[in-house]
Parts: sequence; C-alpha cells; structure tokens
Amino acid sequence: MNTVSTVHVATLAAPRPPLPGYDPGIWRAGTAGWVHSWDTSVGVDGPGCRFVVFTAGCPLRCQYCENPDTWTSLGGQVTQIEDVLERVRRFRPALVASGGGVTISGGEPLVQPAFTARFLAGAREMGLHTALDTSGALGHLATDQLLEDTSLVLLDIKSFDPQTYKVTTGKELAPTLRFARRLADLGKPVHVRFVLVPGLTDAPENIDGLADFVAGLGNVERVDVLAYHRLGVSKYEQLGLRYRLAGTPPPTRGQLEDARRRFSSRGLVVS
Repeated sequence: MNTVSTVHVATLAAPRPPLPGYDPGIWRAGTAGWVHSWDTSVGVDGPGCRFVVFTAGCPLRCQYCENPDTWTSLGGQVTQIEDVLERVRRFRPALVASGGGVTISGGEPLVQPAFTARFLAGAREMGLHTALDTSGALGHLATDQLLEDTSLVLLDIKSFDPQTYKVTTGKELAPTLRFARRLADLGKPVHVRFVLVPGLTDAPENIDGLADFVAGLGNVERVDVLAYHRLGVSKYEQLGLRYRLAGTPPPTRGQLEDARRRFSSRGLVVS
C-alpha cells in the first residue's frame, strides 16, 4: 500500500460572501469557483508530492462519504482561479523536484467544469503533471480540451452492480461507465479507485464484474482497493446529518486481500 503524508494548509468550511461584482458569468467562464480547501499530499493523489484543490459541490450522496461538507457550494469559498494558480506557482519547485504535480478533487470537480478546465490548463502551462479526481458521474461535462490538459484521471467507481451503485450513491452507474470507456478510447491513463464496504460493495459478483470491466479497458495503470473507514463521522454530527453506515465495521485484512486478488487475477496492478 502507498503511504500518505498530508499537511492541511487551508480549510474553508463555511460559506463566504461572493466576490465584489460577482455574477453567474464568472462560473460559466471559470474565472472563479467554489473552493472548499487545499492540501499537499504524497502517495494517494497521483505521483510525487501533490498540490490538491478540493472543490465544493457533488451530485452523489455516497453512504460512506467522509466529506459531507463538500456536497454543496455552501461548503466552499468563492475563489478566483488566478489566486489558486498563484498558490500553485509557490509550490512548483517542490512539486517538480518530487516528480509530482497538481490534483483537482472534491466534492466533484466536474460540477464546475470551466473552473476545473482553467485550473488544469494553468498547471499544464507551468509544466506540471495534472490529475483529475472524479466519480465520472458528470464525465459528459469534461471537454476534450479539459482531458487533453489532464495527465492522469483518478476514477472512483463505487460499484459495478447498478442497483448497488444506486443504493450507495443515490445516482445511476451508466454515466460513470460511459466516461470510463471514453477515457479508454482516448488512451488516457487512469487509476481506478474502489472502496470496499462490508455488506454494501463487497459482494464477490460485484467485485468480479468491476474487475472484468476495468481489465477490458486497456488504459488502467493501477487499481486502488481502499478500506471503508469512519473518519468522517464527526462531520455528519456537526452538520446534523444521519450517518447511514453507523453499524458497519471496516473490512478485515482477509476481505481486502480477497478483493485485491480478484483484480490482480485479471492482470491488473493493484494496491
């Protein structure tokens, strides 16, 4: 497994007033967006040291989501794209030295496709490796140019069984699979993420179906099988939300090893 070293450098947990002169046009142009927070990380958000921007807003309501404070724009702050890119410039020497780059995550960054596109394009102009962390549910909003400016897609596929996906996220699976196939047609490098939740996503046929699908794409460099955890429970309490997996334990080592074996048996690199 990869190790993680994360330094939280800014958290914007509460809504802030709009920028002076704000109007919806800046959202359509992507000159500003709702930003929840930004971190630096190593080991989970792409290669090397990463500057990670977390956007606010997400169409999914995953039962195990650890950041319910990113579900709506009220969890973010109106931030100009140039301010974000200026922060990236300050970190650029360290990012380059580590073979790292930038990652835009969420929430769901494709809720704000123009802002996300400007961020990725600006980072590419600095010569940085870029990663898009997405569920793929809004993949149709990613333009060809946005994907051209993306070095790596971190694609979080919650489930392969459509009914399990609907129960897990509240949405349909089909858009994510269409986006995955589009990335394969483009030859875009992808790391697939799958969260193993006992009693929810751990059915052998669900894992095998996803493993077969991923192995058939031809552009997936790695699969990360992640263990469900309860680190975000306190946020639900703070927001007055019910945590639907209150009685669910994390998977055992044996359950994780079995899931990883199902992926690796298809010739996939697994962590």
